[in-house]
Amino acid sequence: MNDRIELNRLIWHSRRGMLELDVLLGPFVREVYPGLSSEDQARYRKLLSCEDADMFQWFMQQSESPDPDVQAMVRMILERVQPG
Repeated sequence: MNDRIELNRLIWHSRRGMLELDVLLGPFVREVYPGLSSEDQARYRKLLSCEDADMFQWFMQQSESPDPDVQAMVRMILERVQPG
């Protein structure tokens, strides 16, 4: 029960003010997040604490996060949508 509540909360927080971020984060949190290790789940939650404008820059590969954990999660999400 608590896991479902937590997942619903994360789905809600993954809805951002930019369509580009919603398209990346929404499916990721619903389809991939539940199967992540606890360390990667923590990285995803840390990513959600970042500003939308920063995340947009990272996902458009115009810059990288100074936080290696956040950047690892950005790469994981990008690899999911840009395989190989």
